[in-house]
Amino acid sequence: MNRFNKEERLCSKKYLDLLFKNGSSFLLYPFRITFLLVAEPHKYPAQVVINVAKKRYKHAVDRNLIKRRTREAYRLQKEAKLYPFLNQPDQLLLLSLQYVGKAKYDYSVFEKKLSGALQKLVSQIQPADEIH
Repeated sequence: MNRFNKEERLCSKKYLDLLFKNGSSFLLYPFRITFLLVAEPHKYPAQVVINVAKKRYKHAVDRNLIKRRTREAYRLQKEAKLYPFLNQPDQLLLLSLQYVGKAKYDYSVFEKKLSGALQKLVSQIQPADEIH
């Protein structure tokens, strides 16, 4: 199940606007994570969009390299670190992973930092679930 299907990508303009207007965010360098839980039944518990600023990385080659490394790190870690905590079938997690780092790191750095970011994300989502 280590796939990253089209249904797991956040493409809907409506959801993107909703995420960036109403979502909560935190910074765990080199990522800014923005997230929002919406009441929407869906096949996958999370939809993600990965951003790299064109202003910071002028060349598309560099932006694509960073996106590929981020996507691969997310794809390998989502099953173990994120999906077990998103067990309500009528909720969808909208997630934005924005790369704000100033350097291009090796894949191992992406893996380690994204792992920490997902753990922090889960810890921020859990208290919200316990209130409802």
